Amino acid sequence: EYTVDQIKPPMKFAFETAMKRSKRVTVVDKANVLDCSRLWRRVAEEIKPEFPEVKLEYMYVDNAAMQLICKPSQFDVIVTANLFGDILSDTASVIPGSLGLMPSASLGSGHLHMFEPSGGSAPDLEGKNLANPIAQILSGSMMLRYSFGLDKEATLIEKAVEEVLGDGVRTGDIVLPSENIPTVGTDAMGDAIVKKMEVLHSKD
Repeated sequence: EYTVDQIKPPMKFAFETAMKRSKRVTVVDKANVLDCSRLWRRVAEEIKPEFPEVKLEYMYVDNAAMQLICKPSQFDVIVTANLFGDILSDTASVIPGSLGLMPSASLGSGHLHMFEPSGGSAPDLEGKNLANPIAQILSGSMMLRYSFGLDKEATLIEKAVEEVLGDGVRTGDIVLPSENIPTVGTDAMGDAIVKKMEVLHSKD
């Protein structure tokens, strides 16, 4: 069960986030079955006029799970209830190939949020210099963007990660069997991203 007051904050956050991205919001629900899903749609329609530039669409959760796997690029911002969010986040985790690439955020009120890798602390890898640090690094970029409003700095980190991966730098969890390349450890991946950030920053 949800109330209007419980739905409004995440819904408004979705629209605000979309304004900084590609200006598309997808409400994922089961409105053909659940009354609470229809309430989510009603709240979305009430908030939509505040953001006339944002395209609003709806999708049932079963279709959304399939579409997320088949064509993830069609989505920009997804907003949904907790149950459906759990399903979709687990589905999305397989798309990049490793939880080591997946940052996450638990967003509270105002600017008080919690950021962490989707894969947790990985205690089995502690002290072995094997863990992929990218999820932690990208969690940091999310913190800069959503807690401190530092979009430029967050984008710099994200671009550095993208280019390092484009250069073929791989930790063991993301190297493909067909890639005949050496893998690096936690420290080396972090160092490569820092160096790339320095290069990108020097070009600004």
